[in-house]
Amino acid sequence: MKPTTTPHQTALVVFAKAPIPGQVKTRLCPPLTPDEAATLHGSFVLDTLERTKAAVATLKLPIDRYLACAPSATHVFFKIMEERQGVKLIDQVGADLGARMSQSFQILFSQGYRQVVLIGTDVPTLPLDHVKQALTALENHDLVLGPALDGGYYLIGLKRMAPGLFTDMPWSTDQVLRLTQEKAATIGLKASLIQPWRDVDSLADLEALIQACNAEAKKAKNDRVFSSRTTGVLQALAKRLCSRA
Repeated sequence: MKPTTTPHQTALVVFAKAPIPGQVKTRLCPPLTPDEAATLHGSFVLDTLERTKAAVATLKLPIDRYLACAPSATHVFFKIMEERQGVKLIDQVGADLGARMSQSFQILFSQGYRQVVLIGTDVPTLPLDHVKQALTALENHDLVLGPALDGGYYLIGLKRMAPGLFTDMPWSTDQVLRLTQEKAATIGLKASLIQPWRDVDSLADLEALIQACNAEAKKAKNDRVFSSRTTGVLQALAKRLCSRA
């Protein structure tokens, strides 16, 4: 792919799977059914797209937004997101998560971007300012990571290709953040961490999210972080989980 002129120097990539039952949030099944897990995941994807769009507009960030799609950018869900959310689509390509992330960085750096930030979709309440924190950190660092509470990361940003960060990594374990930092040091990357945040992978994570959502119901509508869509999904799941218990 030949380099092209880009409107901005920074690309923000939302890394997402299509909400296909049996292929997303599988660690929550059971107690969730595959359909319930897919509904939850789909709402999270929408939350992330809406929040990144709001961050760019509210904080006036010079960013182009992308959606990295699995299994394919041709999936109807992603085509709808492209039209409604104003994002550009790219395919996730690679045998594992590391290969897919590395490929996404390569595609966007080859288009002329100077900074590329990838963010996951399991952080529906992530403060908008965390995106700005990441961009600020990249001004003086080669690598920025957003630590997840489970030992992984929900965000990664780079100013140049660093394929060694993504190989021989035990993905979906509590070692990912630590090993990534060690790899960065080994290959001479100056790294920075922004504030940690909880992502949603396990039942305990989901229960914590439901509790936070219930607590937020007491706040004024303008002060709430959860979207009304995700609030409805979480309330329905809470009732079903109680009945199954």
